[in-house]
Amino acid sequence: MSTSATASVSTHILDTSAGRPAEGVAVHLSARSGRAADWRALGGSATDADGRCKDLPALPEGTTHVRLDFAVEPYFEKKQADAQQDAPANRDSGAGVFFPEVAITFAVVPGEHYHVPLLLNPFGYSVYRGS
Repeated sequence: MSTSATASVSTHILDTSAGRPAEGVAVHLSARSGRAADWRALGGSATDADGRCKDLPALPEGTTHVRLDFAVEPYFEKKQADAQQDAPANRDSGAGVFFPEVAITFAVVPGEHYHVPLLLNPFGYSVYRGS
């Protein structure tokens, strides 16, 4: 465990429907200090070609809870549009994405790093505390 007065957060997204990293997904980070406190938006980033956000904002001292908001609908819309352009005969039924956004909230303690991967497909997702 680190001696830092704050926790740190990182994330990445794997599109399990394609078996690839999900590039270009907007991720927003919010924090609060206590269950009753208001959420404070800290900023955001977007996933790179490896599906990682390498520049999420630092957490303020006293943070006890963190929320990651993933805007996944634009990613799947672009993916569907690209697939239709490449192979118009294989067009999807247009059902879209079931979860247009994913919000993950978790508790943190000072000095620890939290890596929270998102495993994603158009009709479901899973998260876990990674390393």
